[in-house]
Amino acid sequence: MSKRAVLTGMMMVLVAAVTPAYAQGAPMAAGGGMSWQVASILTAGFALAIAAGLGALGQGRAIASAAEAIARNPSAAGEIRGALILGLVLIESLSIYVLLIALILFFLKPFAA
Repeated sequence: MSKRAVLTGMMMVLVAAVTPAYAQGAPMAAGGGMSWQVASILTAGFALAIAAGLGALGQGRAIASAAEAIARNPSAAGEIRGALILGLVLIESLSIYVLLIALILFFLKPFAA
């Protein structure tokens, strides 16, 4: 599958997910615009979705490359496996950092007065 097809599919899913938000009448904030709480929750939600999706794509690509490398050179399987596990841990830690920031935005409300 080409990168263009994947990008087009991701954009279609994003547009389909955001469209119902415009159909509902949201309560307005005191100033007439979007409140900081709503903006922080939306930002955290989108950040989590993007981090989880791209982290999963990166992990899939890493595993596929490692499996191909082990198939080409089975004697180097131990070294490849170690590098693979280290890479997967680093990819997953980035997603966990985004989760931590999203939880801070959800529950601590850092922009509240």
